[in-house]
Amino acid sequence: MADSVLSLWLDGRTPGPADRRPALDSDLAVDVAIVGAGFTGLWTAYYLAAADPSLRIAILEAEFAGFGASGRNGGWCSALFPASTARVAREHGRDAAIALRRALFDTVDEVGRVAVAEELDIDWAKGGTLTLAAGAAQEARLREELEDERQWGFSDSDYRWLSPDEARARVEVATDVRGALYTPHCAAIHPAKLARGLASLVVARGVQLFEGTRVTRLEPGRAVTAGGTVTADVVIRATEGYTPSLPGYRRAVAPLYSLMIATEPLPAWFFERVGWGARETLTDGRHLIIYAQRTADDRIALGGRGAPYPYGSRLRPEAEHDQEVFSALHRTLLEMFPGASGAAVTHTWGGPLGVPRDWHASVGLDRSTGVGWAGGYVGDGVATTNLAGRTLADLVLSRDTSLTRLPWVGHRSPLWEPEPFRWLGMSGGLWAMTSADRVEARTGAPARRASLMQGLLGG
Repeated sequence: MADSVLSLWLDGRTPGPADRRPALDSDLAVDVAIVGAGFTGLWTAYYLAAADPSLRIAILEAEFAGFGASGRNGGWCSALFPASTARVAREHGRDAAIALRRALFDTVDEVGRVAVAEELDIDWAKGGTLTLAAGAAQEARLREELEDERQWGFSDSDYRWLSPDEARARVEVATDVRGALYTPHCAAIHPAKLARGLASLVVARGVQLFEGTRVTRLEPGRAVTAGGTVTADVVIRATEGYTPSLPGYRRAVAPLYSLMIATEPLPAWFFERVGWGARETLTDGRHLIIYAQRTADDRIALGGRGAPYPYGSRLRPEAEHDQEVFSALHRTLLEMFPGASGAAVTHTWGGPLGVPRDWHASVGLDRSTGVGWAGGYVGDGVATTNLAGRTLADLVLSRDTSLTRLPWVGHRSPLWEPEPFRWLGMSGGLWAMTSADRVEARTGAPARRASLMQGLLGG
């Protein structure tokens, strides 16, 4: 199996020290300071600069634009939200929960619109998402999910059931497919092309982007770095899985590692057999999530959870290179696509997601302190960051819009428990999901232990 790199997407696009934008080397005063040059920070700067070109905006990035999850994810520009619609409705009301879902549907298309308008080549393919029912337990769960979507008013144009033949006509896999749940609200993209493209766009519009500039302290009106202090009317935290490294934020989110593998480009005969012509994003109904896409250059890129939670929320580079997880992902790939058995795995990589205690992503701006934030996407951030960036722009500019009235605005997740309870909870969740999949594969019956974890996992 291949040696690990930062990601398939960044291979050949990772800027070396000489290629990075200059670091901050003196104190600076701006109107808006953004900590983090991932999708959240870049989209926020993009929409702010478009709305008010006179704004002085600075982005502070510890490494380089797109270094984190924005350059390492599975390339699903989806309408997924980590907290369930039912949970959002319990906290904010039915209409608000549905409005958030509809806004996410629209956000997928907004990303595509910007890519076209700005001539960003991001390998866009809006083929939707195919969630395969691999076995009886998965079929029962996915049919229940479809019925739940109907209760929220979503029709066949949003979610529909595919027969086994219809599912196989889209993507032919070797597993026992009993149908599939299909939604059109997702596009496969090349995430690093989007991140690096956005970085170039905002810089061209006057945004100051400082790479190699790690923020060591974030407080109202100030972001402190080794090279200087940035003062600003608004300071926005856009650090996602790296948030626990900031003083005072250790328990704000828990870093959960997700890992990926990618094959070499596969020959034409392979796709003549399996289809996958629309480049649908692909998953199944198992508990321990997997996610895949056919890349624009005909690779299979497949990822999944399974890496242990790092005690104390300490970011550990070695967690990005867990060989057991890589091997498990490769076995999954070959179970689904045995025709790829001779293909080399050319890339293996991983990185941390940001997981809030209630699995409820949020965006907001505290008017009393000038501190804004967005995050807690739990891996569902490729499109959600765009919604966050547009919302933060409206909040900074004091606009009352349909976006600023969405229910995730101003949501405050509780802090994670102190250790060792945080480690016990995260590790217990991983065990429950892994063992539930094994039980269901063996018995064909739904595993009760998985349902018991839904309160912890956004249900």
